[in-house]
Amino acid sequence: MGAWAFDPVLMVVLIPLLSAPVLALLPNYKVSARINVLAALATLLAASSLFFVERPPPGNYLLVDDLNIVFIVLNTFVAFTTSVFSASYIGHELETGKLPAPYLRFYHAMYQVLAFAMNLAFVANNLGLMWVGVEVATLTTVLMVGIYRTPAALEAAWKYFILGSVGIALALFGTILVYMAAQPVVGEGNNAMLWTVLMQNVAAFDPALLNLAFVFLLLGYGTKMGLAPLHAWLPDAHAEGPTPISAVLSGLLLNVALYALLRYKLLLAASPGALAPGPLMMIMGLVSLVFAAFMLYRRRDIKRLFAYSSIEHMGIITFAFGMGGVIANFAGLLHMVMHSLTKSAIFFAVGHVAQIKGTQNIADIRGLTQTHPLLGWGLVGGVLAIAGVPPMGIFMSEFLVVSSTIAHAPWLALPLVLGLLVAFGALLLRLTALAFGEPSGSTAAVKASYVPLYAHLALVLSAGLYLPPALVLWFQHVAAMLG
Repeated sequence: MGAWAFDPVLMVVLIPLLSAPVLALLPNYKVSARINVLAALATLLAASSLFFVERPPPGNYLLVDDLNIVFIVLNTFVAFTTSVFSASYIGHELETGKLPAPYLRFYHAMYQVLAFAMNLAFVANNLGLMWVGVEVATLTTVLMVGIYRTPAALEAAWKYFILGSVGIALALFGTILVYMAAQPVVGEGNNAMLWTVLMQNVAAFDPALLNLAFVFLLLGYGTKMGLAPLHAWLPDAHAEGPTPISAVLSGLLLNVALYALLRYKLLLAASPGALAPGPLMMIMGLVSLVFAAFMLYRRRDIKRLFAYSSIEHMGIITFAFGMGGVIANFAGLLHMVMHSLTKSAIFFAVGHVAQIKGTQNIADIRGLTQTHPLLGWGLVGGVLAIAGVPPMGIFMSEFLVVSSTIAHAPWLALPLVLGLLVAFGALLLRLTALAFGEPSGSTAAVKASYVPLYAHLALVLSAGLYLPPALVLWFQHVAAMLG
């Protein structure tokens, strides 16, 4: 029992799970907000300790390897910084009466349930358990998107529930097909569901079943990633839910589905008779990138604008991993990390902007750098970073994606670069008015902590200027694993 008590992998799952019922019982907002932050910090520390302690061997349920530790540490870090942002954001919603006090206990409890579900999906060695983690995360965010109980919020939550359920059902069918392919080789029961066992025996699996399974898995988890044309739930969920949930959706939850897809890509890559999964991923990635880039010009709601930006960047990441090779996989990993940090930082800024101005309508928000310099310049930094302006980290990852494409599939470089340039123009067009136009709307101050916003931007800038050799070697190793 003592060994289990100090298992960092188990702690990453147990801390948020045990924190949720405690937060559900606390009526005082200030106390519950602090406990929410402390629980997120404790989970981050447990995840970070995986770098310094000996990793536990894979079990029947939990697994930590070089691939998922990237996702675990990133997930717990952004969950922690978002909890800090959430404390001031939700406090303002309580003071203004937008969110009734009874809902706050529900909000904090669901925040930790969401953290638990995402962490469970990342560390699961059992592919069924990973599916359960993704499903619980989906249902939790559905409830949080509709927390304002307005008609628009309930409609967004309902759309998210319907489309998310379709996606998760397709993913479940794909999971069952993988089990059917494994069962004749490794036998019935738990062994046919364990990643470690599947990877050792996949060469003997029926490749036709694996091919069919991956199609369903790509459609199912692609829906959760917001890939076009399966994206319809994402803009509404961002626009109508609390902004901390928008930050978690873009910065974290999309990565959970991406991780699941990468696990299955590894499985197919190890099967000599299976089709290469890369071309399908590249097609969906390019379609999402180009579609979202043009749609950015038509957005009038600031949160919807950055929701489509998330679709664009998940397209870039999917395209990079689909292309494969060490450089493209390295670029995909780096872009995933940079996107999570940058997009969550943007939503930190956007959340406070919407509270100050009392609107999410872009036309009604002007001159932020004059009226609220810290907030305005933070938003400028975030938008320049997400647009790929050097020397920010996203410029480096996009440069690697483009150069890898030119080297391996030059004919695909044209739509890739077109999508990047179109999105770049749309974001700068919107940013000019938001940050530098004639000031409009309220100039009232809002109680906010800008530490999470600027901490994320500092990390993204640092990554663009210098990547520590140890981090580069680690990412290169994971990139080689992904094939």
